[in-house]
Amino acid sequence: MDYAGTLMDVRLRPGEDFPEDQPEAERALGIAQAAGFTLPRGDSGKLRVQDYPDVRDLVGEEPYVVVHPGASASARAWPPLHHAAAVELLEGAGHRVVVTGGPGETGLTATVAGPSALDLGGRTDLRALAGVLAGAEALVTGNTGPAHLAAALGTPVACLFSPVVPAIRWAPYGAPLEILGDQNAPCKLSRATECPVPGHPCLSTVAPEQLVDAVERLIGGVSSLSTRRKVRHP
Repeated sequence: MDYAGTLMDVRLRPGEDFPEDQPEAERALGIAQAAGFTLPRGDSGKLRVQDYPDVRDLVGEEPYVVVHPGASASARAWPPLHHAAAVELLEGAGHRVVVTGGPGETGLTATVAGPSALDLGGRTDLRALAGVLAGAEALVTGNTGPAHLAAALGTPVACLFSPVVPAIRWAPYGAPLEILGDQNAPCKLSRATECPVPGHPCLSTVAPEQLVDAVERLIGGVSSLSTRRKVRHP
C-alpha cells in the first residue's frame, strides 16, 4: 500500500535518532535494539562464522597470506598487475601466497599468482573459501564479499577500498583492518560501478610496496599478541 511507513510502530530518523556515519553492522544492531531485540549475554555483536571446513588439502600446513583480486564492479578493483607485483613482493618478504577467485576469474588469478603462488581460482565454493580465509594470516582484497567474510572469521584484512561508497559504513567490520586508497578521490560517494575518472586514481596510485607494508603491519599486530597465526579449524 502507499505510505507503508505508517504501519511502523518504531521510527528512527537517520542523522537524528542515530548517526549516519557508522558501520552498517552497528546501524542494524541499533535498529534491532530500538525494536526491542537485545544481544544475548556475552555476545559482542561482532560478525562470526561458526562452520567452515578443514582445507589443509588445498592450502597445506604452512602460514599463508590470501590475495583475492576480483570484484563484481571494476570501480572497486585494484589493477591486476598491481596485484601480481604485490604477490612477488610478499613472496620476496618470506610469505607464502594463496590467490583465490571464482570460476569466471581463473585468467585473473593465474596472472596474479604468477609462477609460484598457489592459484585456487575456481577451486573453492563459499564454504571452502571460508576455510581458506580462516587459516590465513591476512587477506588482501578490495571492497568485495571475501573482505567481509574474512572479517567475520577474525582474519586481518588489507582492503583496497574505492571511495565510491563510504568506508566508515562499508569497510570490513570487527577484525584488524588496513584501508588503502584515496578516500577523497573525485569518485567519492558516486556509487559508480565503473570508474568515472581516467586512470582509476583512487586505487591505481596505491603502490604494491604500500600494500605489502600494510600486510606486515597487520601480521605484526596479531603476532604481538600471540605466536604466528596458524591454520584454525572449527
